[in-house]
Amino acid sequence: MSVITIRRATDADAPSLSRICLLTADAGKSAESLHDFGELPGLVYAVPYVKLPATWAFVLADGSKEDRVVGYVVGSKDTRAYEQYAAEHWWPIQAEKYPPSAMVREADKRYAELLRNMHTAENPNIAFAPAHLHINILEEYQGQGWGRRMIETAIEHLKTERVNGVWLGMDPRNESARRFYERLGFVGIEGSPPHVVGLKFE
Repeated sequence: MSVITIRRATDADAPSLSRICLLTADAGKSAESLHDFGELPGLVYAVPYVKLPATWAFVLADGSKEDRVVGYVVGSKDTRAYEQYAAEHWWPIQAEKYPPSAMVREADKRYAELLRNMHTAENPNIAFAPAHLHINILEEYQGQGWGRRMIETAIEHLKTERVNGVWLGMDPRNESARRFYERLGFVGIEGSPPHVVGLKFE
């Protein structure tokens, strides 16, 4: 019988976060076939949250498989502080490692360009809440309530940080993700794109 737990993530979990991010990067499906540099999605959307200040991270671990990490929820309690630090200390280092000229596949090229011109949160997002998150769970562990529990864990943590809400962006193609967030009470944010949703805490 599987013994699955949620625990705080550490820097040692970075390779697992990177792998999960790749296996869910194509609208919730594996993006392995799209990349020669499979670490790129994780370097943008997962790994920084166990490396940089103003961040937090939790992982889902399967005790029946030597505590293999099978999901994560990561984020920042202060998005603007995170963006500023990353712009100075994270994106330039990654951009130097991954020049667009070295890329052949279109997906790799997109990420390489993104590292040089990283998007930042729109003002309506920040007005809604300073915190944001990303969540991904391997497909075989989905539909079992773990996503809800991980979001609940993230919310409880953010409450201890005196944050009263959180927002996230999703792939517009991932309709199952949208339905999941709607069930949890996430709503659209006025002035933000349709793929951005937020949740205010009680």
